[in-house]
Amino acid sequence: MSLDDFDGQAGMDADGAPIVKDLEAVYDIPVQISAVLGKCTMQVSQLLKLGRGAVVELDRKVGEAIDIYVNNRLVARGEVVVVEDRLGVTMTEIIKSERT
Repeated sequence: MSLDDFDGQAGMDADGAPIVKDLEAVYDIPVQISAVLGKCTMQVSQLLKLGRGAVVELDRKVGEAIDIYVNNRLVARGEVVVVEDRLGVTMTEIIKSERT
């Protein structure tokens, strides 16, 4: 189902939570999306010694899922894909988190 399928009506999902069908009001709200391939920790002195072609070892293995953040909140995991000559991310798992 896409956002275009919504008809302006409200209803309930399987858990009894309200579904807002008219989302046009939020279409233009900017969000920051980040895809984290991995992380590492190093001292500033090590960072300053890095040059062109340096390899930084990350905490993830090849083929392992990456984390996808929206506004600094983990929302999904996914995989890196190549589309024509650009890198992209496809979501493979939505992370359901408790609201605080």
